[in-house]
Amino acid sequence: MSENIFSTLGVPAPLVASLTASGILEPFPIQLDTLPDTLAGKDVLGRGKTGSGKTLAFSIPMVARLGGKLAGGKRRPGRPLGLVLAPTRELATQISTAMEPLATAYGLNITTIFGGVSQQRQVAALKAGVDIVVACPGRLEDLMKQGFVQLDAIEVTVLDEADHMADLGFLPVVTRIMDKTPQTGQRMLFSATLDNGVDKLVRRYLHNEVLHSVDEANSHVAAMTHHVFEVAGVDEKNELIKKLASGTGRRILFMRTKHHAKKLAKQLTDSGIPSVDLHGNLSQVARDRNLASFASGETRVLVATDVAARGVHVDDIELVIHVDPPAEHKAYLHRSGRTARAGKEGEVVTIVLPAQRKDTAALLRKAQITVTPQHVTAASASVTALVGDVAAYVTPAPRAAVQQQGGGRSQGANAQRKRVGRDGSSDAPRRDRSGRPAAAAGGQRRSASTTAWSSSAPAAPARAERAPREEQAPSRPRGGNGRAQAAGGPIRVGQVVRPNAGGGQRRGR
Repeated sequence: MSENIFSTLGVPAPLVASLTASGILEPFPIQLDTLPDTLAGKDVLGRGKTGSGKTLAFSIPMVARLGGKLAGGKRRPGRPLGLVLAPTRELATQISTAMEPLATAYGLNITTIFGGVSQQRQVAALKAGVDIVVACPGRLEDLMKQGFVQLDAIEVTVLDEADHMADLGFLPVVTRIMDKTPQTGQRMLFSATLDNGVDKLVRRYLHNEVLHSVDEANSHVAAMTHHVFEVAGVDEKNELIKKLASGTGRRILFMRTKHHAKKLAKQLTDSGIPSVDLHGNLSQVARDRNLASFASGETRVLVATDVAARGVHVDDIELVIHVDPPAEHKAYLHRSGRTARAGKEGEVVTIVLPAQRKDTAALLRKAQITVTPQHVTAASASVTALVGDVAAYVTPAPRAAVQQQGGGRSQGANAQRKRVGRDGSSDAPRRDRSGRPAAAAGGQRRSASTTAWSSSAPAAPARAERAPREEQAPSRPRGGNGRAQAAGGPIRVGQVVRPNAGGGQRRGR
């Protein structure tokens, strides 16, 4: 090749050299289409399927424009020149990682801003001066309110995965943030789909924008092969999951809920298949640790909720498994898009129980996926061929032993009272809440069977942590003699709820 294609598109030589050093020699279609306009400073609305190269499509022009003569002057504390808004921490981190080599070529620095971690490092970076901020809307707005960052010097703004930000309810925050950026700055909006209120952002913040769409909104990757495996029941499903996870390559298993993702990762690890989980209940440190383990190959299986459906890019994921079929077709496309990225091939499997056949068929129809379901077991030839070589069994590492009671006995008043209620004895005199001996406090002594803190008394139910809406499993009514909640109020024990002719509920004994 006599001349690098990026050069012919107007990409500056320092960035061409950086791309070449990273092994990126030819642009993807979304980059080929948008770079002439974005490098010229035009507002651009770009749509490309997941894995199509949108991150570099906006990173290259942002760095190229900010690396030249800056209208905003030299770097100043708390006043960045470039802003990228992303819906999730994982996507923000991925964008920063992809942009870092380009920024280094011009001596620009980048910081990421998102919640779930202490803001101290983020505040310190802003005070030291930063050129480009890659941020999730919620934490960025918090820091703006605290006075740590101002957006009046922003020259280039990017909204990435704007439709997902709309899905997560971030549009009001995004609007408030965009209102603080100069109207004269360049705006770029890139997304896999352009729906769910994204058009309002376009009308309000993009001026004379140029639309570039390299595929249909619901299109899937041609190099991706889809399979629908129907199983007879739950036991057969569990065996199939274990078999599909047993190969030597990287694979992602998608679940509906955080609890089941954690549980499945543990079960696979105990079966000799090292696995890590990724979901909303994990701290950012745990997320980073598990992703690093998966990316390095230390573990080859990632069990995740839809938090990993966007923004998680790990090379060479050969298989995506929908253990739980998603609720809607866009989630299916984004989950599946973790494989067959950057022109490579990949396989996608959806596991279907008998009761899920109708809904799964409708979902695939909306996603424009044509595939013939197969009734399989873990021993089926089609499953064995898909798995390929089976990885060697890995002995699970021993888990930390739980400390036994009595190993480090607390001598506080509450701990002493609990011990009295548990075994009727104590190695210290009982005391009342003020710390005085019970006999001296009021002359009355309560027996362990009647005291309010006795372990024999029924404990108050623990409050369950509410999951994010997109990861929360549908609730089911309790059976037996438990209380149920109906539209008309609480139902007493023993009542039966029956639907009436008007669509409401009728109580009976």
